[in-house]
Amino acid sequence: MKNTFFARNPSVLIFIACLALLTLVVSVLSEGFGVGVISTSFIKTLGKTLCLCLIALAMDLVWGYCGILSLGHFAFFGIGGYMIGMWLMYARTELIVASSLSDASIPPTVQEVSDAIGNQIFGVVGGSDIPLIWSFADSLTIQLALVILVPGLLAAIFGWLAFRSRVTGVYLSILTQAMTLALSLYLFQNESGLRGNNGLSGLQNLPGLDAVPQSAISLWFFWASALALGLGYILSAWVVSGKFGSVIRGIRDDEARVRFLGYSVESYKLFIFTLTAIIAAIAGALYYPQAGIINPGEMAPIASIYLAVWVAIGGRGRLYGAVLGAALVSLLSTWFTGGQAPDIPLGFYTVQWVDWWLVLLGLSFVLVTLYAPSGLGGLFDYFSGRLAPNRHGADLGPDAGSLREQEAKE
Repeated sequence: MKNTFFARNPSVLIFIACLALLTLVVSVLSEGFGVGVISTSFIKTLGKTLCLCLIALAMDLVWGYCGILSLGHFAFFGIGGYMIGMWLMYARTELIVASSLSDASIPPTVQEVSDAIGNQIFGVVGGSDIPLIWSFADSLTIQLALVILVPGLLAAIFGWLAFRSRVTGVYLSILTQAMTLALSLYLFQNESGLRGNNGLSGLQNLPGLDAVPQSAISLWFFWASALALGLGYILSAWVVSGKFGSVIRGIRDDEARVRFLGYSVESYKLFIFTLTAIIAAIAGALYYPQAGIINPGEMAPIASIYLAVWVAIGGRGRLYGAVLGAALVSLLSTWFTGGQAPDIPLGFYTVQWVDWWLVLLGLSFVLVTLYAPSGLGGLFDYFSGRLAPNRHGADLGPDAGSLREQEAKE
């Protein structure tokens, strides 16, 4: 028992227990259960927050543990949303078209149904033909597979090219940001086949479930988001534990030394980059049906920068810190920008938080970076006594004089 994964990582059990308790309390108090203390709109907010916590976990894995500051992971998040959104929009439009043509004196042909669906979906961008990339939009199974395969393949190709060329540091960050910007600009075009700036809408309406109230559907997605976050946390904790976790931490701290020791640094980095892209895509596939709409603006580079801010505020290199930072910033953003935070009249000027929220977020990031580099997660270390030992110049290695106090601080 002492050698089991959970015995060696008790924090994982604590996190899962807290998540389960939150899920139970929210479920009982929701409108879907009939109590009605928590509104359906707030259930959706909580469900979306859990999805953002999941992508924050992915960001912490790739940045906090492996040292790759990716400014493009929200692109994978958006791709996951587009993949599931295509099925949601196609399937619901197909039902609407079938219902409208059911009263026709002559049964419609397959081609007529297809043309009607294309006109319904793409008429807003001046088209009627269904693009090639929608070939499997009628199959939920295939689209779910594409949620994993498309971002995974894109990340694998991009990562292989970048890591093989040994691009690191700020240059790699710029490349990931450029990839996100290029993808976003491409999707803004109507020729992309994804309705350009209009994006995909009506995603909150599940096909064939018109009789099911949104209070129940929002609760289903909340449960799915909680399950995904729980499984994602266990997977992330397993990845960073043991020898594999030690190697990726070594890559973060001194890549050249790890390579000199004989490890295939590029393979480790490629695995983490691809895995976290898939996790981000799964989070996006759960997020956008709750948001109801997705457009290219969601994939703008600034979104990935926000993601890095969340992880930094929560405490990178700490899985629970990433979750805490994402949850805190997401809920505060909803409160400040949703008109719930009261304005502050100063006589000569009135502080309206809708306008000042981003300033407050940026200031928080600067303060955390300067004065609390461990983030909010560092508070747990402080109160639990998990601080770096004060060795007072004692030897830190097998040889006398190795890594004394002054060297250890560097």
